[in-house]
Amino acid sequence: MEKGKTILKILGIIFSIIILIFLYSLFIGTKGLIVKEYKIVDNKLPGDFYGLKIVHASDIHYGFYYNSDDLKNLVDKVNKINPDIFVFTGDLIDININEEEEEKIIEILKEIKPNIQKYIIKGNLDYQSNNYENIIKKSDFKILDNSYDIIYSNSGNILISGLNSNLENPNINEKLETTYTYLNENEVAYKILLMHEPDYVDKINDNTFNLILAGHSHNGQVNLPIIGAIYTPKGSKKYFANYYQTKKGKLYISSGIGTSLIPIRLLNKPSINLYRLTNKWFKRITFNFLKSKLHIHQLYLQHYIPYYINNYILYYLWYHADNKYNI
Repeated sequence: MEKGKTILKILGIIFSIIILIFLYSLFIGTKGLIVKEYKIVDNKLPGDFYGLKIVHASDIHYGFYYNSDDLKNLVDKVNKINPDIFVFTGDLIDININEEEEEKIIEILKEIKPNIQKYIIKGNLDYQSNNYENIIKKSDFKILDNSYDIIYSNSGNILISGLNSNLENPNINEKLETTYTYLNENEVAYKILLMHEPDYVDKINDNTFNLILAGHSHNGQVNLPIIGAIYTPKGSKKYFANYYQTKKGKLYISSGIGTSLIPIRLLNKPSINLYRLTNKWFKRITFNFLKSKLHIHQLYLQHYIPYYINNYILYYLWYHADNKYNI
């Protein structure tokens, strides 16, 4: 009898823990948008783009437990970062909505105002919504479905290419044909690719892109300690985590903002990615310039103050130069 009561008590505790975890995943895990920041160093980046800020968002799944208030919070957070470029890698909206709701979404998305441009590609679930095309056209996005755009500078150009969902059409190299043609005929310093499903990265021609940004996987909507992601959708079975150094280039995958299938997130908060692009050449010049300035400063000070105080001041200046200029 006592043994039976003990078993029931243990089962009750386990059941209570499961319920608490589910409630946390439903009401807390899906809220509290965070920013994941990455510093990308590549000596192929033109000097004029040193410090370029790119904000990457993906997988909002508007209409599936994600509303206009959530969207407004996202836009406010993006604009506070003041990005140079904003990119969205698919699955904006899953459902059909009325005209009033559509206009509301358009007005909110129009408020995303990067310094250079904002780009979008179509995810697999965007095909389910009759509102998608109209929303994007009226929201001032530049659509990169199987096309590209060039950002010009005196020190070299950046190409940004995009692919719509490869679940709909997996022939990547055919879809990238216009991009390949341009690259064969023109010199481009730095190349970025936007795609929805990251697993298809292996089908891209080698050494084409410096940076590849994707979504779709949500980094595994539900993660468990040690085990990690317990499920990822088709198209993100091989590549689903935050970052991979692939043979095709550096691959960063957004964990997404909304939810799909079930409205829960566990150990994986909704997020946007912030990439700060730098190049080694410009970084070295900045480093040497600061070093020479601080050395002169030290020589000047040593005539007026004790040695140990002079070294302390020099250390202080180096420390703050390192933090300010990311040397």
